[in-house]
Amino acid sequence: MNIKISFKHLEHTPALDERIREKSEKFTKFFGGNFNVDWTCWCDDNKHHWAEVKIIGQPSDCFAKASAETLYMAIDDVVEKAERQLEKHKSKLRNRVHGTEPHKNLNNVEESEDLEEY
Repeated sequence: MNIKISFKHLEHTPALDERIREKSEKFTKFFGGNFNVDWTCWCDDNKHHWAEVKIIGQPSDCFAKASAETLYMAIDDVVEKAERQLEKHKSKLRNRVHGTEPHKNLNNVEESEDLEEY
């Protein structure tokens, strides 16, 4: 896992750095160990703190962005959004691979009887 952290209009503190690295560990369950995480955190004029994360890896990429009163809350919100996106993608892949969608049986007797009526 490669992590890139950038701050705009904010001070880069070791506590924020540690929090971001800790939260980034949650993404290993979706990608294993081979992915890149780009974090960008900033504060706007209205004193809202923003955090965004871009995760690049196989089988999919992910982007999430959130704002909150504190940067810690914004980071938590971004991680929740990204996890929901990745979980949804993972379940779609799982359904496609395992074929959980019902298939039509072309040799079904009821269907062949319906065809004879026409």
